[in-house]
Amino acid sequence: MNKINKLKDQKKYKNINIFQIINYRLPPSGVVSIMHRISGSLIFFLLPFILYLLDQSLSSKNSYEIFRKFTSNFFIKILILSLIWLYLNHFFSGIRHLIMDLNIGLDKNISNKSAIFILIINLSLILIITLKFFGVI
Repeated sequence: MNKINKLKDQKKYKNINIFQIINYRLPPSGVVSIMHRISGSLIFFLLPFILYLLDQSLSSKNSYEIFRKFTSNFFIKILILSLIWLYLNHFFSGIRHLIMDLNIGLDKNISNKSAIFILIINLSLILIITLKFFGVI
């Protein structure tokens, strides 16, 4: 009888199809994990572009001035802020994953709290950087 009650109390996981993804609600730890993967992929694919811009800005004084004018555009600033946010997100959620690899914070409640903490840190830092970037601070 005890085994039957245990089976009833266990959560039932079912596969979802592509059309159910819109209605599926991930816990905060799942959101942070997926954002970590997406940010890592985007950083990887955008790294040649970032290194090219760095190379161009360091090649001469004239190219630096061209680079400054290029980055003064509003949309380019938004792109740069997006890259900064990708890096911050990947960095802090990566530290969270490394801590979890040490078997710390694996409990569902603690994992969700740490994910929310990471999201708050990311949003706070990008807000401060944005204000500084646009000269408000």
